[in-house]
Amino acid sequence: MATIIIDDESEDIEDGSPILEACERLGVPFSCQAGNCATCVIVVREGMENLEPLNQIEKDMRLGSKERLACQAIIREGTVRATW
Repeated sequence: MATIIIDDESEDIEDGSPILEACERLGVPFSCQAGNCATCVIVVREGMENLEPLNQIEKDMRLGSKERLACQAIIREGTVRATW
């Protein structure tokens, strides 16, 4: 079981799962949910190594080194602490 923490609120999710739904429940704003708008950019404070590598959509977005799209990121395992 993995954990996503957004601004000190947490949600447990299955290992290997997209973080989209958990982040939405934790207050991250979403618009397109397809990686086109960047509304859901989160800043990962801890646990970047627990996320799958950037997908092509995230690479094309040219995110900062600590940024991920909550609509695209997949958590491998462990805990990820982020803010938006």
